[in-house]
Amino acid sequence: MSIEIKAPTFPESVQEGNIATWHKKPGDSVTRDELLVDIETDKVVLEVVAPADGTLEEVLKAEGDVVQSNEVIARVTAGASSAKPAAEKKSEPEVKAESGAEPDDSSKDSSDEKIASPAARKLAEEKGVDLQKVSGSGKDGRITKEDIVAIQPASPEQPVAASAPVPAASLPPLAEGDRVEKRVPMTRMRSRIAERLVQVTQTTAMLTTFNEVDMHRIMNLRTEFKDSFSKIHNGTRLGFMGFFVRAATEALKRFPAVNASIDGTDVVYHGYQDVGVAVSTDKGLVVPVLRNADTMSIADVESTIAEFGGKARDGKLSIEEMTGGTFTITNGGVFGSLLSTPILNPPQTAILGMHKIQERPVAENGQVVIRPMMYLALSYDHRLVDGKEAVQFLVAIKEMIENPAKILLEI
Repeated sequence: MSIEIKAPTFPESVQEGNIATWHKKPGDSVTRDELLVDIETDKVVLEVVAPADGTLEEVLKAEGDVVQSNEVIARVTAGASSAKPAAEKKSEPEVKAESGAEPDDSSKDSSDEKIASPAARKLAEEKGVDLQKVSGSGKDGRITKEDIVAIQPASPEQPVAASAPVPAASLPPLAEGDRVEKRVPMTRMRSRIAERLVQVTQTTAMLTTFNEVDMHRIMNLRTEFKDSFSKIHNGTRLGFMGFFVRAATEALKRFPAVNASIDGTDVVYHGYQDVGVAVSTDKGLVVPVLRNADTMSIADVESTIAEFGGKARDGKLSIEEMTGGTFTITNGGVFGSLLSTPILNPPQTAILGMHKIQERPVAENGQVVIRPMMYLALSYDHRLVDGKEAVQFLVAIKEMIENPAKILLEI
């Protein structure tokens, strides 16, 4: 029985995806729940697994092809694998050798033919590219559409001027240490990130206000209770993000415009605080969301962030976990950033940037003392949030961090 393999159901915020990698090829045996293909969307890489034991019968969408929600991308023949064990397989030359016949040169030539996706073959024909001269970047050397796109078309024959550069073919081989360039297409996620960042700068009136916070009380509190905190809360580590999330949710209640968003000509005020926490991965920045963060304890915040971090590194975050959010916090301090201007995460109207903790001399009660200080940055959309509100919001967070009792007492 033939079973259709379909792309997952994408949410409304995701229109389409790209076939990233096929882990099986037609004719391969598959087992139930075995990974077949990765589909890359704007936000996350989705995995499609085999629905039953059998054989991958046909691949309808090659690597690099665009797929829609629930579109059929392959077919699997259910049942016992029809593939024979490797020991029982004999190549055509071996069979002919046993019968005393000479191996057919044509079969040898065909076995050396490059494997290419249908989209790559079509594009190669249009551009006049010889597939035998292309090095494939796909699995087992498979030539993808991106490999063909990356090839620069040969320029028409023209007289070469005296000052023209020497053709690459006549240049000596590159020695170790010579400068090399490589052109690769953007991944869908990277392309989407770039698109959204440009969109923010062009469609919002973004401003940033700064302040600094004395971290010594929070740091002393963490040093004193981190061991007992970890024991009581099943190994959850006590960090600084839990305090900042709790302080931010309290400040958002006081300044609802910072927690709002603009939808066309309307302002949407959210009666809840869904706080996104920026997480860096090898493929780009993702922002999983803490739902109803105002109801979460510091332990809940820390454990959930740790869980999100693990999923992000493994590429296991779901689209639902990264959708929505009314406010975002990003921490460039983990990479050593002392000061930066965070960019809004649309359609949100504000984002808080944390930075590196650094000891600096400060004046306190007429005395110069050394304190662990952190710069805070709040970028906001001036179309909705006035400068006064933005400054007061950031000062509220500063005061709660410098005196953690205010977080507990909600004052």
